[in-house]
Amino acid sequence: MKRIPAADIVDVFVYVVVLNLAIEYVPTVISETFTLSLLTAVLLKVVLEVVVRVKNRVKGRFKSAETPVGKVGAGLLLWLLLVSSKFVVLELVALVFGDYVSLGGFWSVTGLILVLLLSRLGVRRLLGEPASSV
Repeated sequence: MKRIPAADIVDVFVYVVVLNLAIEYVPTVISETFTLSLLTAVLLKVVLEVVVRVKNRVKGRFKSAETPVGKVGAGLLLWLLLVSSKFVVLELVALVFGDYVSLGGFWSVTGLILVLLLSRLGVRRLLGEPASSV
């Protein structure tokens, strides 16, 4: 059986704290129960890990592009990924949790994701973990 790395467990706990603070202070972010906020944090962890991996691959393409057209193409792909990932998060949360969980709209989910990633980075640095690129 594959063990889950401790850093991933800590990330989920950080996400639960940030998500529940957002639920408390941002009127458009809603979760009916704590259990749903925990499950939402797990979903966010999985989705954001995939997005960060894809983003890092696209950044690699940007760095390795040798022509201006290649740089512009990789830059546009990176921008598209960063924008579209917010809509993916919103749709997945709506699909999985229905009306029981809402992360608001594009801007509230963008802010939430930014705070989630910065909080994760801060906690990893606090604990002395090597921080993967955000």
